[in-house]
Amino acid sequence: MELKAYFQSYENYFWEWRTDEDVPGDSGYHDNNLLSIPGVGAIAYRPYIMEILKELQPQGWPSFGALLMVLYAMQEGYTDFAGPLKSTTEFYSIGNFEFNAKREIEFLDKIKSLPNVYKQKQNRIVLLQILFQNGHNRISSGTAENYIRIYYKRPQELSASAEKQHAGPSVLNRDLNALDLNERFPTVQSIIDAMKGFVEEPELNDDVLQEETTADSGKDFIKELIEEPKTFQVGSLIKRIWSGLKIPMRHLSPGEQPIGGISDMTNKGDFHRMLLSEFANDDEVFMNRVANNEALYIQREIPPEENIFERILLIDTSLRNWGTPKVLAFASAIAVIKHPKAHSECKVFALGQAGVPVSLDKVEDVVENLNQVSPVLEVSEALETFFNEQHTEKDIEVFFITHQENMADEKVQRVVHQNRDRLKFLVTTTSDGEINFYKHHQGARKHIQKIKLPLQELWANPPKQKQKSDHTNGKKTELPQNYPILFPTPVNKITQFLYEGEFFILSSKKQLLKTYLSDNYYDRHSYDYYKTYHGCEVLFEDISVKPRGKFALAKNKQQHFIICQYQHDKKLISKLNLNTKEYSEQNVTGLHIPESYELIYFGKSFYLHQTDHSTLYKINIEGNISVEMISTKDKEIEKNNTKAEAEVAKLNRSGLKIINSFNKIGINKYENLVISGHELYSASENTLDFSKNKYDIKIFAEQNKNKFTFPDGSEIITDSRGILTFRSSNKSIEEFFIPSTANGFLSLATYTEFGGSEYYLPEHSLLKVKTMDEMCDRFLKAFIEQILDYGA
Repeated sequence: MELKAYFQSYENYFWEWRTDEDVPGDSGYHDNNLLSIPGVGAIAYRPYIMEILKELQPQGWPSFGALLMVLYAMQEGYTDFAGPLKSTTEFYSIGNFEFNAKREIEFLDKIKSLPNVYKQKQNRIVLLQILFQNGHNRISSGTAENYIRIYYKRPQELSASAEKQHAGPSVLNRDLNALDLNERFPTVQSIIDAMKGFVEEPELNDDVLQEETTADSGKDFIKELIEEPKTFQVGSLIKRIWSGLKIPMRHLSPGEQPIGGISDMTNKGDFHRMLLSEFANDDEVFMNRVANNEALYIQREIPPEENIFERILLIDTSLRNWGTPKVLAFASAIAVIKHPKAHSECKVFALGQAGVPVSLDKVEDVVENLNQVSPVLEVSEALETFFNEQHTEKDIEVFFITHQENMADEKVQRVVHQNRDRLKFLVTTTSDGEINFYKHHQGARKHIQKIKLPLQELWANPPKQKQKSDHTNGKKTELPQNYPILFPTPVNKITQFLYEGEFFILSSKKQLLKTYLSDNYYDRHSYDYYKTYHGCEVLFEDISVKPRGKFALAKNKQQHFIICQYQHDKKLISKLNLNTKEYSEQNVTGLHIPESYELIYFGKSFYLHQTDHSTLYKINIEGNISVEMISTKDKEIEKNNTKAEAEVAKLNRSGLKIINSFNKIGINKYENLVISGHELYSASENTLDFSKNKYDIKIFAEQNKNKFTFPDGSEIITDSRGILTFRSSNKSIEEFFIPSTANGFLSLATYTEFGGSEYYLPEHSLLKVKTMDEMCDRFLKAFIEQILDYGA
């Protein structure tokens, strides 16, 4: 979706662009500066809408029509959203498409019924964030940021959006779906409750601005704490504390915040703010309107100002606060410092015989400071010394974190009471996992909340000691076991099996793969070479076998896969259950089995068999391994084995060369994708393959292990087994997959559609088959264009 598509207006729709010549725009583009409901009234001016969209950008944008109707429903006085919505749905209910706006109107009535306090000033932004959080068909945060940047560079592009088009069913359906929020918010009270979870309680006089939780560095730090055995207990508590923490993370001075649009107009104000249209009245009418407070004035929005303050956390390290209470104290402190919405600076002091500044920014710092212990029983002297010092910071918030029993000490009580005006928050801990938060407000201590942590549950699975291999830079992006398409069958194999009519391969990478053969193909002209062979899916990985000797495959009564292995040089027969990892073996030195014997499967047992010998060695499938010598051979064994060998030999030519070493990935000067020296290129109609790249790369992707990221944020994730995953920064482009095969035609697939060589199409697939050209245009070319447009 482009910028103009997001703001596109439509014929006979419930909103439109209009121009108010009396109010110049803020961007130098004065036309189409007003959003309005046809025949009803104004919704809001464009500058205000853009300010709203900037606030919503971190979590992504909802459908534009839905946003406008919610803003309109927030207005005071008479509003009519039912009429325009009914008119629009009736107009577009044609043929098989029948729309009904009853549920959407019901939801807008709830917004209308909200008390005004929840629809004014900063609460209005919070309300919009709650309503449209994780909504359907929303524009991603990155795309929204890009649209804002484009708008302020070229606002005149909105002129194309103002030209009305006919709205297809998908357009109206998108707006209606975004407004159908009755299940999430069945009552007006449910909306209020959701906001109370978002906003600090009114009596605390703190406005909290909700922002999208994007503090990746904080999250990574918490993960590091959890993975380190010495800080595991602290780290495992932090997210649980976050989930219930009600400490305000930002303080806002509301300033003068009109609520925008038609509501941004007032009947009181300075003459220089009066609408020019008022001066068009006759003198007598004009004076009457002014005298009776009926003249309209425009009032510009003044954004809220953020108070810059510093937090100081005082952690009790006395003997009484040792053990579990101390772990809770450090977890509480880090939860406040590293909270995803925290913007203030924080200083931490460990209170013992004196106040010692400490850092909690690194795992090593946390380990070191957790070991701090003071010989004193209580820290009243260090606490009093801290408050007697001169703190000249503009605004400070002091937290004191201690054991609950310490608050029964008279000395500690006296110091806390004497400094209650400067000690804003008191946090107490207990040995059984309880944390209580108190706030000093206007001389009184108010209990804010109690968090009860299930310590036994949270500390149940501590990590093992880290190995040296863990200290690599960055981590490999996790890969799925399988994809919507098949892997290319590898050339290097340990062996291959035929079991009950199905083909299996034990690869040199110690994977058990399943494949199939057929001559059922949908495009003989382009893919005749692959009419028989197909790719494979992974059943098991990291199988603990040595690539030597002879193998056979079967299933036991529980349908578990069993691999039997015969190593003649070691006189060893072994059996491995791939599902349970159960292993058993038997040394057969005393049986004097010739080297020429083959390992086969027949009739619910494994056999060591040789064509010219009548003696067989039977190996059981169920239970621990046992070997039984049989002197009389069943003729069916020979017949079955001959047929199985002929069938499995058909797999001999099924392997393909796989690109599995990835270094440079980028886009060359002809705007084709380059993967490790191979250009992804369409040489003829409905085909796609890799050929040697001969051209300079003009845009490179940055590598982090197996993930390659382009400047716009688009990603290619490589899998050495032979699949590339494409994730565009434009979330309207679905995630798609292409095999990394050096020779032969390729395929391109999403989770629902498939195009290209049937070699990669699963045997029992529900993917819709499309032409390769169509799939390339919709996904691969769009992926590349998104990257190029960002560079432009």
